Amino acid sequence: MAGNVGSGTLWVFCGPSDTHLYSKSDKPMKPSPSFPRPAAAALLLMSLIWGYNWVVMKQVIRYADPFDFSAIRTLLGALSLFALLLLRRRPLKLIAARQTILLGLLQTAAFTALIQWALVAGGAGKTAVLVYTMPFWLVPLAAWRLGEHISPLQQAGTAVAAGGLLLILEPWAGHGSLASNLLALAGSLAWALATIVAKRLRQQHAVDVLTLTAWQMLFGALALCVVAALHPSRPIEPTPYFFGALAFNALLATGLAWLLWLYVLEHLPAAIAGLSALGIPAIGVLAGWLELGERPSNAELGGMLLIGAALLLVNLVPVLRRTGPPRS
Repeated sequence: MAGNVGSGTLWVFCGPSDTHLYSKSDKPMKPSPSFPRPAAAALLLMSLIWGYNWVVMKQVIRYADPFDFSAIRTLLGALSLFALLLLRRRPLKLIAARQTILLGLLQTAAFTALIQWALVAGGAGKTAVLVYTMPFWLVPLAAWRLGEHISPLQQAGTAVAAGGLLLILEPWAGHGSLASNLLALAGSLAWALATIVAKRLRQQHAVDVLTLTAWQMLFGALALCVVAALHPSRPIEPTPYFFGALAFNALLATGLAWLLWLYVLEHLPAAIAGLSALGIPAIGVLAGWLELGERPSNAELGGMLLIGAALLLVNLVPVLRRTGPPRS
């Protein structure tokens, strides 16, 4: 997310299956008794790309200001999505311009800038986990703004996540970057707010998910370009890694990963796909550990495990709704 988060360009995904944006024309998938191997392979490759991108985003700030890189990568990401639209012969028409612009400001501009800024002082894996606390902002927001019911399973998941968050922040230890942690949490809140906007937009308009994602990313990227132009920054160092990071974000984390995600959604129930893709922050933690030497402390590791368990609880809700017995 996603998304473009995570993910580098994970906007619509970037989290639990409840938070994806779908077109009203999308037909619900029936659960399959088997797990198709091509879909499983696509899901694994997509998770690896989006999970590893946390390391890429962390490393590239050695060569570029976080706002400059955010502006360039989202602009290239938007262009790659429009190219994908043309390739798949999907509609290009902009629908609900005001809501789409708001979505772009929240999901692409605010979210991308905040997580890239958080990575300046924060570890790739830790930032990824904190950003993926988004569902625990989303649950009360959805109850408030959308009137959605908070299930006991979601309440339990939120309580477990709060304990995990406390362990990750370690306020008693007096070390680490509090500012970085707060920026990551602000990014997760921006993501949750964007999800509310997306859900309301979906309720009011028939939209194509890929078209909407491309337009909101373009509007958000233009806003980031304005911020980057106004914000004083050091010159970009045109190193091979910098250009490689741009290519990774535009071609892999946006173009290829989005194709893989759409393929997964065509062959697996959305709830199962979203649940399985929760490996993305885990991959971010592992990649940061192996490549950057970001070994979590015992408290941080315990907190990450608690948040992972809480995400599992929250994401079980749509799975149980889909696979449970039919109502009479």
